[in-house]
Amino acid sequence: MPDRRTVLRGLAAAAGLGGAVGPAARARASEVAATKPNIIVVLIDDLARRELGCYGNTFNETPHMDRLAADGIRFEHGYAAAPVCSPTRASIMTGQYPARVGITEFLGAAGDDFLPTGHQTLPETLRDAGYRTGLIGKWHLSETYTGAVRDRPGNPWSHGFTDVIASEQKYIADGDYFHPYFMLPDLPARGEDEYLTDRLNLEAVDFITRAQDEARPFFLYLSHYATHTKLAAPQPLIDKYAAKPGAGERGKNPVLAAMLEVIDNGVGTIRDTLRRLGIAENTVILLLSDNGGDGGVATSSPLRGAKATLYEGGVRVPMIAYHPAGPGGRVVDTPFSTVDFLPTLLDTADVARPPGQHLDGVSFAGLLSGGTAPERTDLFWVYPHWHNPGAPAASVRRGRHKLLRYLHDGQTELYDLLADPGEAENLAGRLPDETRQLQAALDAHLRDVGLLPPQPTPENFPGLVLEREFSGGLAGFTVLAPGPEGRPGTVQAAGGALTVAADGAAAFALLRSDVVVNESPAAIIVSQRSYARAAAPTQDTLFAGLVKDAGNYLVVWYNHRSKRTGWDVRVDGELTAQRIVQLDGKIDYPGPNARLACVLHRDELTAYAVAAGGAWQYLFTADVGRYARLDDPNVRAQYRYGFGVRIDGGTLAVERFAVRRR
Repeated sequence: MPDRRTVLRGLAAAAGLGGAVGPAARARASEVAATKPNIIVVLIDDLARRELGCYGNTFNETPHMDRLAADGIRFEHGYAAAPVCSPTRASIMTGQYPARVGITEFLGAAGDDFLPTGHQTLPETLRDAGYRTGLIGKWHLSETYTGAVRDRPGNPWSHGFTDVIASEQKYIADGDYFHPYFMLPDLPARGEDEYLTDRLNLEAVDFITRAQDEARPFFLYLSHYATHTKLAAPQPLIDKYAAKPGAGERGKNPVLAAMLEVIDNGVGTIRDTLRRLGIAENTVILLLSDNGGDGGVATSSPLRGAKATLYEGGVRVPMIAYHPAGPGGRVVDTPFSTVDFLPTLLDTADVARPPGQHLDGVSFAGLLSGGTAPERTDLFWVYPHWHNPGAPAASVRRGRHKLLRYLHDGQTELYDLLADPGEAENLAGRLPDETRQLQAALDAHLRDVGLLPPQPTPENFPGLVLEREFSGGLAGFTVLAPGPEGRPGTVQAAGGALTVAADGAAAFALLRSDVVVNESPAAIIVSQRSYARAAAPTQDTLFAGLVKDAGNYLVVWYNHRSKRTGWDVRVDGELTAQRIVQLDGKIDYPGPNARLACVLHRDELTAYAVAAGGAWQYLFTADVGRYARLDDPNVRAQYRYGFGVRIDGGTLAVERFAVRRR
């Protein structure tokens, strides 16, 4: 059998891609140059900035991407709009911050998040201007993996792609690189032992050729699944890198290097294709990673952090731009973000921007074609999720300074990225003026995008909807016994406290109030007097949220003993959704006299916790819209405000339950 390089080159030659550019091709290039430019975006998954040779790597071999940088622009401060994939992809499509779009986390196999068609996207706008628009590979902006692919919410056709090729039909999960592909069950192989990255490269060649035969401009979004873990590559390539000096040391991963070489060969073949077809001088190319490298696979040194963090190693990525009119060999220090792609590429194509649609990005079209960089406005990131190794955070960069704030405890860090790219020295205490200014800018941005509800304080929620202090029995509450325990224990209310006791067996008491959920946003707050303190407990958990009956509720919870938080959705008696977050060492754990709050906002539940005398700490936001569209008043009216207690033994006391509104 021929090796993979022979197959790749053979197919390229069969398409008429080899050899020198002749007079006919040059004449056609001159003719096509008068039309709108072709645009190619090559997106690599989870690639750390330092993995490319043009960013200083000496182990991996990336000659074609290095040549692209030498022929165009290498951005020293190229940024993904998020530290994980789906939000960054949303920013490329919309020109908006992920927090504004409402997609801030990678989209899982279940849920109702997807890129809404209310956004006029980059491919949709280009399609309407006469472009053929192709997606090859990873989309990851739909979250429903059942039913016909073209009928799923947020599917790529609905966002303006005329051609969707080798794009996932099932959830992507942990890597899938050799045929047959579990996420692409209907995709037949084009060769024996087919490797997915090779296949995507070949599909890109075919798409370019077909589009050129139509004599129409094209937009190609070549979105690789590599180098997402689990890593896999053709064994001969792995062997090649395993034999190199230092193989296996930190930052010298033979499998990652092999995967990257296949991507690099594809870049070379695509550029050969453009030259052979006579359209290289009318094609703009952008190449980047969707976020920083996976900390378990790659190193971001000298940058701090990795994927899922807002340190530079999580969001500062390899980013290269090529424009045939621009001089080559430029290294640009001005920050360029994925939110800038839509305005930049539309201006490059001389296509009007979507009317009436807010854009967070700025246009770098002039820079790409040889001019100067635009004035760079503040750049923002919001990642309100617990995802190892990171914690919920938001950040802003202005000039050389970057401020990072952890959302759970308000800790603030300030860095000078020019003097300290590794973010080793926190300057927040030494530069109070800069810190205050960036704090104010970040606060304004969080209000602007409206992603997070305010903390559940009386100032933020001044209206009192419901308040019980349990001095007069259980009037106004119904005691329910949900879940596998099937027993609520002994529930009593007297002396200003509600107690739940369990002797020798687990108990789960859910208290449903008689007040209909009419308010949104609303803060549901339960105050605890003491924990159960049973011997060797695994449960000592407080709940707050919305309750329909014992088999239907949506609640957030906090487990003091296990130091965990999370949310439960029970529908028709089945625990349909659950999320557990381990919080060891990451927040100031509330003890006795603590409070738990569930803030209802749109169709999301946000959890806060506070220790006695402390400040509210952000825990997480759960999107429960798939199970109950709580932004619909008719749906909300089916629920009542409530709280709950789950214990293994002993007695837990609650002293106050309140609901407040804006």
